[in-house]
Amino acid sequence: MRNVGGRVEFKGSFSEDVPLLGLPEVAFAGRSNVGKSSALNCLLGMRSAARVSGSPGRTQRINLFQVADACVFADLPGYGFAKVPAAVQQGWKGMIEGYLSERESLKLVILLVDCRRKPQESDGELLYGLATAKLPRLVLATKVDKLGRDERQRNMGAIKKEFRLKDGELIGFSSPKRTGFDAVWDVIEARCNG
Repeated sequence: MRNVGGRVEFKGSFSEDVPLLGLPEVAFAGRSNVGKSSALNCLLGMRSAARVSGSPGRTQRINLFQVADACVFADLPGYGFAKVPAAVQQGWKGMIEGYLSERESLKLVILLVDCRRKPQESDGELLYGLATAKLPRLVLATKVDKLGRDERQRNMGAIKKEFRLKDGELIGFSSPKRTGFDAVWDVIEARCNG
């Protein structure tokens, strides 16, 4: 499943009535500017499946990507830094919550957090909601290539402690270096094939 380059099909961008494609789904969530689009492109082995932008908040709908005949990646709108009106952000929140609560085909939610930043309350709220809903979760600490080894370990430890993550629920990730690539795919494949 992990070597899918060229076998990814963009299925559309939806704000409501997100279609069911009859495959296991993996949702990607995170604050704006956390590197979600870059991570998606890295995992899909494509340069521009998800649009990478210098301005936060570009993903404003739920974007679906069918990965071969194996699974569907759902790119959820970012939250936090986006320079959009509060009413629009609230609309995104409702869209994300609706999607997460209604998808029987959802096998895993991957939350991306910036390893260089302190754990954020909004990320903790999402993780709490996932735990309450008994949805499997994985946290990717992005941009680990921008930290030295000691700082990376210290920050990863702080994220794990703050969010009360179990072993295997946190992976350090770098899109340019492909750090964590196989570890993430191991979890995706186990969830989608399980």
